[in-house]
Order: sequence, then C-alpha cells, then structure tokens
Amino acid sequence: MLLREPILRRWTKREYYQAGDLGWFDDQRVELIDGEVVTMAPQRDEHAHAVTLANYAIGKAFGGSYVVRVQMPLDFAASQPEPDLAVIRGKPRDVKRHPKSAALVIEVSDTTLAFDRGRKALLYASKGIRDYWIVNLVNRQVEVRRRPAATGYRQVVTLKSGESIAPLVAGAATIKVADLLP
Repeated sequence: MLLREPILRRWTKREYYQAGDLGWFDDQRVELIDGEVVTMAPQRDEHAHAVTLANYAIGKAFGGSYVVRVQMPLDFAASQPEPDLAVIRGKPRDVKRHPKSAALVIEVSDTTLAFDRGRKALLYASKGIRDYWIVNLVNRQVEVRRRPAATGYRQVVTLKSGESIAPLVAGAATIKVADLLP
C-alpha cells in the first residue's frame, strides 16, 4: 500500500467566480488567497464602524484623483483579496475592472489580526503594495507596513492615538490615527 499526504487542490480565479455564480458561497464572506478559498469572520459593529471612519478619513486625504474602494476585490490572479479599503489612482469611471494594484491598502482587524499580519501582509508585499496599513482594533493602534519585498515588508511602524500618518502617495495629507479608530 502506497502512503502519501493529501494534496491540496488550488482554485483558479475562473473556478472561484463560477462557484460563486452557482451559489456555493451564498451567505458566506470568502476570499480567494493563493488559490485557497478562505472563509472570513462576520463583521462586528466595531469593525464596520472603523471601516466607515477609515473610508471618510482616507477620502478626505486623497481628494478627487483617487478612488477609495470599500471591501472590493483586487485582482492578483490566484488571489482575489477584498481589503477593507483600497485606494486606486484615477476617477470612479476609470476603474471598470478589479485593479491589479493599489496605492494604499487598509485592513481593519480584530478577529483576523494574525492573518492580516501574516498571510495577507506577505500577499500584499509580494504584489508590490507599497503602503499597507492594519487598523488594529485589539490594541487600538495602526500598523503601517512599507518597503515590500518577496518575503514581506521591511519596514513596520506602529502608531497610537495622538499620532498621525501621511500616505506615501498623498504625503501632503496627514491622517490622525484617532480618526481611524472607533
């Protein structure tokens, strides 16, 4: 008898969307990450409130030359993450497809903090996302990751309430950490 380990079957983007069209993921929050369908936790009130606050603060900071997408996919081929916020260069009518990159990605995190710091950070870094922020609801802080490399981010800065941050592509604008936290 030949013994071997089970083989993980990876999904393609096409299969993922077909399964969604067939209703396989109805009433579930899922993302395609590195060919795996990952079930996401339900959003609690504090998480939803933080997404709303971040959307408002980021929208004011970036103005009209960027689009702020809320919980919509980025197209990374074998991954279709749906970050809480993704800031895309252009006007709303310019963004007709899921973008392949973003000027800034923000995840609001409570129950998925380890996943957002680990697997998601590695994914975003490997795709060249230069500015990745985690609004950490557990510790009431914002973790800023920059200088992406294939192995992750080479710069991580933690900011507390009372401090501010300037997005890389909108350096003239500063955002108060307190404005991102509920």
